[in-house]
Amino acid sequence: MHQDTTAAVLRRAMVLLLFLLMFSSSSFPSYTNECPDKCTCEVTLVSCTNQELDRIPDMMTDTEFLAAEQAHLWSELVFLYDKYEEYDNAVLAMMNHPTEAWRESHFKDIITKVANLELYYKAIQFYLDYKPLLLNDLLLVLTPRMDHTRGVAYFTKTNHLQLVKTYLRSVQSLNNKAINEALNNLLIDEEDYQGLRTSIDAFDNFDTIALAQKLEKHELTEFRRIAAYLYKGNNRWKQSVELCKKDRLYKDAMEYAAESKNSEVAEELVTWFLERGNYDCFAAALFQCYDLVHPDIVLELAWRHKIMDFAMPYLIQVTREYVAKVDKLEEAESKRLEEHKEEDIKPMMIPEPQLMLTAGPSVMGNMYSPSYQGTVAPSQQPYVPPSGAPYATSNTLPYQGYGM
Repeated sequence: MHQDTTAAVLRRAMVLLLFLLMFSSSSFPSYTNECPDKCTCEVTLVSCTNQELDRIPDMMTDTEFLAAEQAHLWSELVFLYDKYEEYDNAVLAMMNHPTEAWRESHFKDIITKVANLELYYKAIQFYLDYKPLLLNDLLLVLTPRMDHTRGVAYFTKTNHLQLVKTYLRSVQSLNNKAINEALNNLLIDEEDYQGLRTSIDAFDNFDTIALAQKLEKHELTEFRRIAAYLYKGNNRWKQSVELCKKDRLYKDAMEYAAESKNSEVAEELVTWFLERGNYDCFAAALFQCYDLVHPDIVLELAWRHKIMDFAMPYLIQVTREYVAKVDKLEEAESKRLEEHKEEDIKPMMIPEPQLMLTAGPSVMGNMYSPSYQGTVAPSQQPYVPPSGAPYATSNTLPYQGYGM
């Protein structure tokens, strides 16, 4: 069917070409000497009939396009613009004369080839006016080269975001801030809290605080719950827990208090449960925030409110933990004392004899045998002062090891 339509348009374009060549005498001299292949040229007539041509000869000029416009042959004009790669003009011609020239598949094929991207936004407005139900199909074709931020701003201004929800879903993988915020607003308007939670978890490029402030005033509890979740993600633990307490989302409040790693937040929540007589949640919060609450405070609060039965499981666990820690400390201390005792009773080690080369002078002097007394080498004999000196000594004394 498509081939038959193309063939029909081609035949009409050939007839148009013949018509234009016959009556455009001003441009005729430029190609009278260059007759197209398989065509017959006679003065002002160029005949290409019955030649089974598969394309239009390269002979068109602006004069012929103008003549086609004057003849109101819009479908043929678009065809010629397409064949001569003037895609911008082809798109404009189709949008200006949609009744005769616009074809959906042809338009989507040509619009991707235009040089002026401003035609994208004119095409969007054209579809909004004439074919709004086909707008998402057009946007999917324009996605690779389209400025999504500008597109979302345009649809927001014209209040047509709901119409392009399919397009927003398809391009959300780009994690564009404008797309994420537009789609989140749509989900809020539709009261789709599950879809909003999924979108928030998957794509984080949006103003989380602004969205949380908007949701905390929502009439539905689930959306206020998402607001507390967003505050938690921005480390605003007190705001998150307070919002959960207002909506009686006690489980979420205990989880967020435990995740905060803040003893003040945890103890405030435990005290809040006691003040309202919610003893079951008090006992649950003690275990949920086990590492954050102080045992002495818990014991005091339980004693003052006479609810020791609710605090007793927590106190038993704490006592067991502290006893285990003390046992480990005692075991480590006893092991340390035993090691220290073993070091004190360890016998003294006798040093090994040193070699002569490394021994000191006194050791070397003591190594001489008495049998060698008086036989010391002359160069190693002690100094003998002149006779008559009061400190003269015998030269028979053994060498004491103080020689140079």
